[in-house]
Amino acid sequence: MIALKDSLGTDFVERVGSIFSKDGLLSKAKNFEFRPEQREMAAAVAKTLEEERHLVVEAGTGVGKSLAYLVPAILFALEQHKKAIVSTHTINLQEQLVHKDIPILKKILPVEFEAALLKGRHNYLCPRRLERALQQGNELFTTTEQAELTRLAEWARTTRDGSLSDLALEPDPKVWAQISSEPHICTTKTCGQRADCFYQQARKRILAADVIVINHTLLFMLLGSPDEQQERESGFLFPNDFIIFDEAHTIEQTASRQVGIGVSEYGLRSTIQRLYNARTKKGLFTFTRDATGVKLVGSLIEDVDFFFRSVEGRCDFKKGREFRVREPDLVAGTITGRLLALQARIAEVAKQTDDEFLKAELQDLGRRIRDARDGIEIFLAQSASEHVYWVERTGKAAKFLSLNAAPIDVAPVLRRMLFREDCSSVMTSATLAVGRPDLAYFRKRVGAGDAEPLQLGSPFDFSKQMKIFIVQKMPDPRDATYEEALEHWIAHFVEETDGRAFVLFTNYRAMLQVAAQMGEFFVKKGMNLLVQGAGLPRGLLLEQFKTTPRSVLFGTDSFWMGVDVPGEALSNVIITRLPFAVPDHPLIEAKLEFIEARGGDAFTEYSLPEAILKMRQGVGRLIRTKSDKGIIVILDNRIVTKPYGRAFLSALPKCPVKII
Repeated sequence: MIALKDSLGTDFVERVGSIFSKDGLLSKAKNFEFRPEQREMAAAVAKTLEEERHLVVEAGTGVGKSLAYLVPAILFALEQHKKAIVSTHTINLQEQLVHKDIPILKKILPVEFEAALLKGRHNYLCPRRLERALQQGNELFTTTEQAELTRLAEWARTTRDGSLSDLALEPDPKVWAQISSEPHICTTKTCGQRADCFYQQARKRILAADVIVINHTLLFMLLGSPDEQQERESGFLFPNDFIIFDEAHTIEQTASRQVGIGVSEYGLRSTIQRLYNARTKKGLFTFTRDATGVKLVGSLIEDVDFFFRSVEGRCDFKKGREFRVREPDLVAGTITGRLLALQARIAEVAKQTDDEFLKAELQDLGRRIRDARDGIEIFLAQSASEHVYWVERTGKAAKFLSLNAAPIDVAPVLRRMLFREDCSSVMTSATLAVGRPDLAYFRKRVGAGDAEPLQLGSPFDFSKQMKIFIVQKMPDPRDATYEEALEHWIAHFVEETDGRAFVLFTNYRAMLQVAAQMGEFFVKKGMNLLVQGAGLPRGLLLEQFKTTPRSVLFGTDSFWMGVDVPGEALSNVIITRLPFAVPDHPLIEAKLEFIEARGGDAFTEYSLPEAILKMRQGVGRLIRTKSDKGIIVILDNRIVTKPYGRAFLSALPKCPVKII
């Protein structure tokens, strides 16, 4: 191995910068293009890490931001004996980092390093729990569930990593819950020495890794509360680490969900029924022959049903899946006392058993019951201040409920968690600015007021690669002729590019309606219409779009961002409406009220900047490489008729604009 300091110079920031120069180490990579913006970002990340500060970077499409943060992160982690944690929002980007970018750097950088993907523990099979489940099959599982258990046992003998991603068919969630890794059951002490324990082997790889790739949701689950973070002397997940957030524009939304409260009806029922299921007569209380526990659980399930049906009776779900709860004591807390009694019974049964494995299983279920009871009490009393509370329908059929609470303003929480002194965090995305180079809007929303801002443009020549069409002739959406006009212009522009188009909607029902109306047109023109939510999962939908000629994809929320289709397959992005968020979600509604209560203007302070960010994300789907060419079509005349339209136009890439 070449000595790092000799090969890269002496000063860390300069050494990192030299790697990205025209004849630097990266020039040996296939398809390398020197990009000044990439070099500037890499140097800024290096400086931030070296000085233990915080950085927020907007890096335009094509900068190559993943390599720009990976190189300094890897070198700094090795030299300072730290761990680099890279957090992303989408699986697509995780896979790009793990299977493409990191392998490139393993070949090019003159150092050896280890990288690992951190998945949630629940993703892994625990062979010890599987063995126990097979032994106790008659007491714990129905005939159908035992067949599923046998299938999973056969898979366990051949699987590579023992995780859900290696399973061809999704397992029965009830069976998987009893054989997957759990924190107090599958431990270093009980499973650490087993070569066949998939989670413990993954854990060893994580502990040995210099770079850890994780997703935002799991990261916030592992970070714990702001108080827990502030008690740490250094680091975030490990004593000596730093975090780089890619796709950072999703941080506020993800954090709001994770640092709040969530009690799932389905989850609570599943936990209770693992103790005893009255329908199947199976469960741990049957196995332990505990008649008192069986009797307690038998009536408790009915109480849980009654409680959640009472909640449902107080909610009006006409507007959608969420209902905001503005006052405490929505219903009587009829089940909290019963849950406390169940907790006590579980503790008693656990105390009586000499079987350490069974004791751990029972204690884990006891903790879940306790957490659910605490969550229900907080929700009903609305005792968490400055939170918004809502009930949500969950599951594919929306037949279960969940009780939720989240901080209205997550910035103070994130400031305490992510931007502490003597720690380092970097946030980056292609879209963070809404008109100001200091990225003030985004920094304020995530509590990054003291972080250094850096805005880097794209190396692409948008004036030659892209053209924007604005249809001023579009009627108002409330007009009777609106839908007909929408179909007309979608048809017109998809014919212009012979398909190869994304049509982005802001409303799922409206999208399905237009898709149904235009089905015949696409058949007649021999184009392949793909519709989000019509059966195919998102990944397969995207793959079909890329590989099937003359495809048109109708998509909503998740297709506005994190989707990468380079080349000719995508030559046209049609935006049906300016993406203003409808304030029908309780969290958005509460944020707007919070701003108004402070004397601010909710439209200019929140609704408009959020819509601009989303618009930039949608437009960003089109040009992904230097050779890409195409058109953006905006079927919303407000962008030229309303005063705020200028804010949208000025935020878009500079290119020719034609108004029709």
